Amino acid sequence: MLTGVLGAAVVSCGPRHPVAAAGGGQQAAGKVGGGQQSPAKADYPRLADVPEQVEPDGTSILVGDPQAQVTVHLYEDPRCPVCKEFETSGGGPVLTKWVLRRKVKVQYTMASFLDARLGGNGSKKAVNALRAAVEKRKFAEYHAVLYQSQPSEEVDGFTFARLVQLASKVEGLRSPSFDTAVKSMKYRDFVDSSEKVFAAAGHYNGHAGPGTPTAEVNGYRIPVEYSGLLYKADLFDKYLARVIGAAT
Repeated sequence: MLTGVLGAAVVSCGPRHPVAAAGGGQQAAGKVGGGQQSPAKADYPRLADVPEQVEPDGTSILVGDPQAQVTVHLYEDPRCPVCKEFETSGGGPVLTKWVLRRKVKVQYTMASFLDARLGGNGSKKAVNALRAAVEKRKFAEYHAVLYQSQPSEEVDGFTFARLVQLASKVEGLRSPSFDTAVKSMKYRDFVDSSEKVFAAAGHYNGHAGPGTPTAEVNGYRIPVEYSGLLYKADLFDKYLARVIGAAT
């Protein structure tokens, strides 16, 4: 299933490696326990209808049907261009499809390590704004808008003004309370706690944190050598379908 090779790219924010030979996907699917088939539910009509919440750990955000039997845990940084590739043309749209079908729920740990590495504080501001969007149940839509409109990695472009402007693209997100939360860094504690969780999740290329994006599927972390899978939508789709089949 994981045949084919992607060209590797060296980037500052995380791994971007070729897809390795088949076997990794089989191992991952094997990690998924069997489960009873639940009655079919209607698909969510659109992303705006998908439930989302801050997890009890206080550091991650869950998007999708809480009863979905497959959980994809993503580690991302808003300034990471490889995350943008994943979210806009790689596995991100595939994830959205499966979330709408209630087969997958996505747990996001939003990191902000690129601020320290590149200078500025755009990642922290963006993570704070994303947390504020949860209060309006608009995280998933706003998350998509931020990656679609991501400034160059070297440019600290996620300013307060830009984040509020981009929020206008999400119906129902802008309000005085949202704007104030963005500009006052209301959720600074969430930003700092999420970064600590990310830093403790592993190491990559001599830095704390596993690199971004990193994905775990039902607790199985896709290894660096297989990470090219994340940028091939068709392969990632087949991989998730296999895991979903094993789980249901």
